[in-house]
Amino acid sequence: MSARVFFYVQHLLGIGHLRRAATLARAISAGGFDVLLVSGGAPVDGLALGDARFHQLPPLRAADARLKELARPDGTPVDEAFKVMRTRQLLAVFDAEHPDILLTEQFPFGRTQLRFELMPLLDAAQDRASAPWIVSSIRDVLRRTASPARVDEMVQTFEAFDAVLVHADPALVRLDDSFPAWPDIKDRALYTGYVADSGPQPPPEIDAGKGEVIVSAGGGAVGAPLLQAALAARPLSPLAERRWRLLVGPNMPAAEVAALRASAGGDVIVEPVRADFPALLRNSALSISQAGYNTVVETLCHGDRAVLVPFGTARETEQADRARVLVERGMVAAVAPDGLSAASLAAAISRAWAGPSIRSFPPVDAGGAAATVAALRQMVSP
Repeated sequence: MSARVFFYVQHLLGIGHLRRAATLARAISAGGFDVLLVSGGAPVDGLALGDARFHQLPPLRAADARLKELARPDGTPVDEAFKVMRTRQLLAVFDAEHPDILLTEQFPFGRTQLRFELMPLLDAAQDRASAPWIVSSIRDVLRRTASPARVDEMVQTFEAFDAVLVHADPALVRLDDSFPAWPDIKDRALYTGYVADSGPQPPPEIDAGKGEVIVSAGGGAVGAPLLQAALAARPLSPLAERRWRLLVGPNMPAAEVAALRASAGGDVIVEPVRADFPALLRNSALSISQAGYNTVVETLCHGDRAVLVPFGTARETEQADRARVLVERGMVAAVAPDGLSAASLAAAISRAWAGPSIRSFPPVDAGGAAATVAALRQMVSP
């Protein structure tokens, strides 16, 4: 019988966490495991899971861009009765699975708003007669604004874990740059390399995106300011005569999409996000995007030149920190989260266009999915 993996993921604002978890679930399943991906966020259409199974919990999302409070998809605040109901469902699914590995995405180094159900899940795992391996799956950068008390809580909770898989290339970004308690976890940490989406690709269009400027904003929940600024920056930039293609995420409100289409001039395409995004990047002259994990990995693997405009708040520093590292290495240009304007974006485009190609740098390690499979296989090997 195949070893069983119970993989918990919660996306709150965008869909990047779920996309990366789906990529990993697909790879782990292809590697011979029986995988159940349990998602607590809003349902997402067209999720490529391969042979992995899927369970949807009653969904939650962030109440707003501050990512501090939880809400139902319709905005209704989450009460204790809902938390109890969801926790019971999560534990019932876990009990029915009898997994060999419990894999939690980001927790305990994030998703602390979900402690109401994740701490009981850890207790249930540890109480089993044959306890599963308990493993955390995290990104390259953690939120730097966590208080010392919160960091201590993370380390204390991590005592229940056997390992943490850091989906990063340490030659590019090291976790100790954003997590001050690295010495407390490093003995159980493994860098896997970045996780790149290698899911099914549609047949590529001939010369799709060739010579274009590709502007993207992930799922689109907070992407409208970037796309609007791109339209305003176009005539000020050295690439004003190129075709610009603005990709609209599924979470962008319809009114904002309509406004973009109304503002787009000649040789500007506004269309939904495309499954052949890597092909567009390979053929494009320049990419303009936020600095979320998945988009940055795809840009580093496929792009030529890039401008990053990280989403950020006083609390959420992850995208800004990721962009800063790449700017310091000379690989991209960037605009600060609080400094986006037509002029600042046009200036960043000029810097990126005059700078070196991303392809002139050593390739990033993007073998994180395969390395994750190998690490899990070693855990359950006799």
